[in-house]
Amino acid sequence: MAKIIDCITFFDNNFMFNLRYNILKDYVDQFVICESLFDHSGKKKKKNFIWRSNYNKKKITYILMKSPFSNKNDRWENQAEQREYLLKKLKFASPNDYIFFSDPDEIMRPEKLKNFELKKKYGIFLQDCFNYKFNLFNKYESPWEGTRVSRKKDLKSIDYMRQKILKKNLKKFYKFNIEKSIEIIENGGWHFNNIMSFSKISIKLKTFAHSEFSGVKYSSIKVIKNNIKNRKDLFERGHIYKKKKLNKNFPKFLVKNKEKYKKYII
Repeated sequence: MAKIIDCITFFDNNFMFNLRYNILKDYVDQFVICESLFDHSGKKKKKNFIWRSNYNKKKITYILMKSPFSNKNDRWENQAEQREYLLKKLKFASPNDYIFFSDPDEIMRPEKLKNFELKKKYGIFLQDCFNYKFNLFNKYESPWEGTRVSRKKDLKSIDYMRQKILKKNLKKFYKFNIEKSIEIIENGGWHFNNIMSFSKISIKLKTFAHSEFSGVKYSSIKVIKNNIKNRKDLFERGHIYKKKKLNKNFPKFLVKNKEKYKKYII
């Protein structure tokens, strides 16, 4: 029977991984986490992943990249290198196992993983996008093209799957050089974006691949605080986010433990 292998690259968000683990642990056979000792800007960082007492260590494969990235100045290349390093470490997976790759804040709807069967070469999970708070809905970027999946035997590059496997490919009938064997998984989960402290959002903006947002104009804590207070987009696109009621459309674990997470619920 094909296994469900849930893969992410990791920077420092133990809070989000702990949530991910608790939502998916009964549906995922193996969690794979790849952390680097360098951020995507090439700067040295400390090891941040924390093994919590509630984790089943047999279900988690933790990978640590110790060497600097090959191209220290290219954040996109560094991001790609970390993704491909993770793929190289999946030798334990069988050819028919399902390799799911997500950004750490993209969580599949667990019910979609029950008796999962991919009918195409690749799959894209369309996810509801929330910013700053678990129930502050971002209609502008929903549905979000989040988690991707492929069988191990079909997966040659995680970065390719992430960058080139897109919903719009299915509309480009006249183009023969793009992948179209793609299954769209509707109502596929949640993209819980920037649900972290002001200072951590600032660090994220300063170090992630989109270097155009690393300057003070976007990454200053004062600017971030003001935008969140007013439920506004971080990137001056005119987006205003709306509160949604925490109900059965959200992860059962989150609803059940809403008191624990009340700091990030409005």
